[in-house]
Amino acid sequence: MTEKFPTINSTLSPHKLGQLIQEKYGLTDKTKCNIFRLAMNHLYIVHDSKNKYVFRVYTHHWRTLLEIEEELRLLNHLKEANRQIAFPIADQSNQFIQEIEAPEGTRFGVLFSYAKGIKTAKFSSETSFLIGQALAKIHQSTENVELMRMSYNTQNLLKNPVLRTKEFYSKNTSEIEFLENLSDFLTLKMENADKQHMRYGAVHLDVWFDNLHIDDEKEVTFFDFDFCGNGYLCFDISYFLFQLFTTHLNEEEYEAKADSFIRGYETVTKINDEEKKFLPYACLAIMNYYISVQCDRFEYWTNIFLNEDHLKRMVGNLKRWIAYHKIEIKNELN
Repeated sequence: MTEKFPTINSTLSPHKLGQLIQEKYGLTDKTKCNIFRLAMNHLYIVHDSKNKYVFRVYTHHWRTLLEIEEELRLLNHLKEANRQIAFPIADQSNQFIQEIEAPEGTRFGVLFSYAKGIKTAKFSSETSFLIGQALAKIHQSTENVELMRMSYNTQNLLKNPVLRTKEFYSKNTSEIEFLENLSDFLTLKMENADKQHMRYGAVHLDVWFDNLHIDDEKEVTFFDFDFCGNGYLCFDISYFLFQLFTTHLNEEEYEAKADSFIRGYETVTKINDEEKKFLPYACLAIMNYYISVQCDRFEYWTNIFLNEDHLKRMVGNLKRWIAYHKIEIKNELN
């Protein structure tokens, strides 16, 4: 008998997965399952005659069972606090995580509620206000919550990621040199921040339009907490502002929505002066980390866009943000 060839990232049959989900969760015989996106994780849209869900299948060796359990613990905590999030759904045995034996090994699957509304980068300042409010309420519930997951610090946001990015882009490009200088600069900024005045707890770390749905410009629902961990709550604020900036080339339009987002946030809880000082820098550290994640997951994600031009675009966005905020990197390093 011919031995099966090893795989690193299989695509599970949506038909068979639909049957498994129908059986495990007691859905109707009208249940249908379709592939939605095969990226960092594999997402399937599940319909039965009554409801719509998202089934996430984590890629092999991406998250440990404990990391997923902690993500779901956070989401259930937020659900109990009535926060606006897509939440995990337990099966008929009251289990949230399905273990699936794929060709490459055990993979984990979780069924989530479907967030009402649509995903769009084109929302109004009024909606930006509501996004700020909803995020602040989440932060009220996550402040001082500790997860048994990554704690985002200078080592894993800045120092290690630059080394991994440099290894992936083997050529000594000017972009790599820029990231190395930026990493050194941000390390000093993070180490010198007044930590006593920085709210800390569980963070989403990927708050942007791709991970929230807006229903009728009135209701906001956050999802995809796959990168949740421990860190300064202002990480989430800064990252949203950066993503807003990159999707709005018109700076006046950006400023109107950014101001509205901050006002919405501060109707719930204040952003203190130390956090506000740190906002221009926090997102740069996160983006440095995400560039390296793209490199790490290249073989799993089939992200053919990940090339020298992509790195230049990414760095270009960072430089535009730095110029907008009049950040002087070289002067402070010298």
